[in-house]
Amino acid sequence: MLIVGCDIGSEIHYVRAIDVRGRELSEEVFGFSNNEEGFESAKAWMLNLAANNDKEQIVLGLEPTGHYWFALTEWLVSKGISVVQVNPYAVKQSKEIEDNSQLKDDRKDPKIIANLVKDGNYGMPYIPEKLYADMRRLSMFRDQLTEDRIRNINRLHREMKIYFPEYMDAFGKIDGSFALEVLKVAPMPADIIAHGEDGLRDIWHNAKLRGRGYNRAKDIVSYAKTSVGLTDGTDAGREAVKWFSEQIIKLDEQLEKIESTLHKKCMEIPHAENLLKINGVGENILAGILAEMGDISRFDDVKEIQKLSGMSLVACSSGKHKGQTKISHRGRKRLRYWLFQAAKSAVAHAEEFKQLHVYYTTRTSNPLKKMQSLIVIACKILRVIYTILKTGTKYDPEKMLRDIKRPMDEVIQAAA
Repeated sequence: MLIVGCDIGSEIHYVRAIDVRGRELSEEVFGFSNNEEGFESAKAWMLNLAANNDKEQIVLGLEPTGHYWFALTEWLVSKGISVVQVNPYAVKQSKEIEDNSQLKDDRKDPKIIANLVKDGNYGMPYIPEKLYADMRRLSMFRDQLTEDRIRNINRLHREMKIYFPEYMDAFGKIDGSFALEVLKVAPMPADIIAHGEDGLRDIWHNAKLRGRGYNRAKDIVSYAKTSVGLTDGTDAGREAVKWFSEQIIKLDEQLEKIESTLHKKCMEIPHAENLLKINGVGENILAGILAEMGDISRFDDVKEIQKLSGMSLVACSSGKHKGQTKISHRGRKRLRYWLFQAAKSAVAHAEEFKQLHVYYTTRTSNPLKKMQSLIVIACKILRVIYTILKTGTKYDPEKMLRDIKRPMDEVIQAAA
């Protein structure tokens, strides 16, 4: 077997090759570009090296760096070359094994990666396909748009605190539809006063808004008249507030489209509709979990997904010292985020999870802190999702309550 270690870069990749005994077979580091010509040259280099050393199989190990490894992996697999991944943390910790130096560069890393593969410290790469590829990309796009929205809201807050410090009392919610429509047309207190109460109502009417927001027109004008905001530089501030308001409205429209498409694709997964029976686990949370988790059939046990999410338990103990047990935080942070959101929402809306949360935090033996209890409930929700997707069974709230160990007298009373 020819073991090739590859250090991934944005434009240039570097490779070195060893055999199963750790002897280096490549005379020097080989670099190739991140395009078809470069891939072909790397393939020819590996085949030539394998032929000269009587190797029948080629395995390429790489350190997954951002998104730069996607194209190379798919191309090599299509050409019959096996590709495996090594943990970037393992590469970082192993950098001194090679030459007892803390040096880490593009020419040293390939050999470190190759040696990790030789020792069996690798995993198989997973690139979502078809439906799951679309869901993963849509989920990432949704997160990016959400971050842009939050960024624009924070910038809008800054402008309003300068020119209209009373804006929160006036509007109540700066990113609400009623507030954004006004700020898009009348961003400064002077503009609001010029429009008056009837003018604000006309703005909302033209935007086809309905609801109780019309009652705030009088308060908004009143606060604008007594505002202590700056009056100098309002021309620039006016343009900034208008721009941020328009961007937030556009992002809201884009997010609505993305979430609608994501929800439809989520329902194409077999038995996904059964998961919505869990109170608190809505379409947004479920789509986020399934997009980050990928195809459920690739897992043999739910503990694999728990480890992938970084929720597996770890402890640091030595001799008489017993360290505190905590979750590893190693894995897909977005999957961990959505599972935690599912736990918080389920505790707030589902009676069975609410009872579990109370039990975990108040039991006489080993009571958990609130955050620990939410982590346990997140793992339980993960097990429920895994079971339903694997077997197609219906969700049963009563099964959730079996973890609660009740005193014997309560059990007898409930049976009677």
